[in-house]
Amino acid sequence: MDKKLFEILACPQCKGELKYAKNAAELICRPCGMAFPIRDGIPVMLEGEARTLTSDERLDESKGSSESVR
Repeated sequence: MDKKLFEILACPQCKGELKYAKNAAELICRPCGMAFPIRDGIPVMLEGEARTLTSDERLDESKGSSESVR
């Protein structure tokens, strides 16, 4: 994914910071507990397409070796 695109993306729900989970190909918003998929290099930032994080994922900041989008 393009690094410049990462810089402008925010959670569509809370407008907060997203974390990139490279191994899962997802953008994670921990405050909302949502994971937005990245399909064919394109982030799908629709709430209806996002999955809800499990309790363990919400608690474990290091899970998925995520990195800050911003």
